[in-house]
Amino acid sequence: MSEPSAPENPYGTPTTNGPSPIPRHQAAVNRVVRALLRVPGLSKLVGKRLMTLHVVGRSSGKIYTVPVAYTPHDGALLIGTVLRPWVKNLRTGTPVTLTRGGAPERFDPVVHTGEQEVMRLFDIIARDNKTNASFSGIGFDADGAPSKADIYQTWRQGGVVVELRPV
Repeated sequence: MSEPSAPENPYGTPTTNGPSPIPRHQAAVNRVVRALLRVPGLSKLVGKRLMTLHVVGRSSGKIYTVPVAYTPHDGALLIGTVLRPWVKNLRTGTPVTLTRGGAPERFDPVVHTGEQEVMRLFDIIARDNKTNASFSGIGFDADGAPSKADIYQTWRQGGVVVELRPV
């Protein structure tokens, strides 16, 4: 008996293999980035599109401090990521705290998981931040637009978009 094949990508052939796996050294990189983002002045240079998100564990109550790339859009901040453990702790109506080189700010999160919303919002993120797009497995077509086939592939592989609205 053969394995069922993955659904065909309705947007064509992806240009990448999908989102990058988390490297072994990511915890060390995150520690360095968190430290740099706390240094006044330097945080503005290092963190032009980076912030530190403080997420409270649902069961443990432990605070997870996660450096993430973001894109400002329509009064909100967008984070494109593959479904990571910290994302599962976000709940609409339960604000999270973040820092962007200044005083802590509070935001209400909405985790978008549906195909159309993830496709639309990841397109916005990829156009704003090509480095983030690359980590998310999103390449660009000859016209410089994010590849819809890649965005679809990222969504199929667990890609979500977290939208943060000021409280």
